[in-house]
Amino acid sequence: MDFDLAIVGAGVIGLACAERMARAGRSAVLIERHGSFGQETSSRNSEVIHAGIYYPRGSLKARLCVAGNRSLYAWCAAHGVRHARVGKYIVAAAAAEEPELAAILARGRANGVANLAPITQARLVRDEPNVAATAALFSSDTGIVDSHGLMRSLLDSARERGLDVAFRHSLRGVEKISGGFRLQLEDPDGSPSSVAAAQVVNAAGLESDAVAALAGVDLDLAGYRLRYVKGRYARVNRPGLVRHLVYPVPPPSLLGLGVHATVQLDGGIRLGPDAEVLQGRSIDYAVPDEIVPLFHAAASRYLPGLREEDLAPDQSGVRPKLKVAGPAADFVIAEESARGLPGWVNLVGIESPGLTCALEIAAEVERLLPRP
Repeated sequence: MDFDLAIVGAGVIGLACAERMARAGRSAVLIERHGSFGQETSSRNSEVIHAGIYYPRGSLKARLCVAGNRSLYAWCAAHGVRHARVGKYIVAAAAAEEPELAAILARGRANGVANLAPITQARLVRDEPNVAATAALFSSDTGIVDSHGLMRSLLDSARERGLDVAFRHSLRGVEKISGGFRLQLEDPDGSPSSVAAAQVVNAAGLESDAVAALAGVDLDLAGYRLRYVKGRYARVNRPGLVRHLVYPVPPPSLLGLGVHATVQLDGGIRLGPDAEVLQGRSIDYAVPDEIVPLFHAAASRYLPGLREEDLAPDQSGVRPKLKVAGPAADFVIAEESARGLPGWVNLVGIESPGLTCALEIAAEVERLLPRP
């Protein structure tokens, strides 16, 4: 075998897996079709360190997010990654939303979320005078992180421990061989090549279902087929409008968490994302001017002083959501011996809170793939 392990995809999840396995002394190669790391979902998100509040009790999202909140802060502190524990308000914009706010509090506490509590109107007015709400929760452990700096730190650590990296290499086929897998690649110049590995981690994000299919997984039978959900952001050109993250009560579908206000490490403020289910696999990251009145209407419910002229189109991103089991489907973290692929792990549908969970997902992968 060329390697103990091959990781497909150099987003934050693939990088975390590569770092974890390299730290454990595995010979590993990281395969990425783009020219650098984190070119898709990992660099096009809110950069929030979540606390684990919204997800069903017992789900991977809940369990790994609560643990990931702690481990991600610890990693950032130890490796000099910029971050800030700014805290988050979840607000009911009308009395009719207060029962859902209470349900969110109960769910968060059931998940083991620490430092989540109702706050008084006086506290809200003191902390966020531009926010209007009939009731609010505060999560002091929610924060923000430099996602690019985080990914760079993971890559640097993994390379120091011997990780090989193959940027601009596209996966074209998978062959089962004695003791592992042979990955058929297309090199940067278009020529074919291959690598052999005893074990493989499919961390291909938006293409994770396609990579699973290359290995022979029936996507519909397994429930791995993805749909793409685009989220757009608007920039707020009004410094100091909010000082914390401010989230509305989310829609029941959990397709997204609603158009929320996110402070950034550079002092900027963004609204978003919204949620649009894309038809097919074509991705367009454009953000038209037409989003401004839509975002203004959504955010004005809890930011009544916001003006349309305060907003401008910003970036967008695309989330890989599982098509089955509803919009709040859990992560797929599966070792595929039962499908005739011993040593192959599929990571499918890793959307929010995947960034927060990255280190914990890597720990799960290491548990599923003992040294061959």
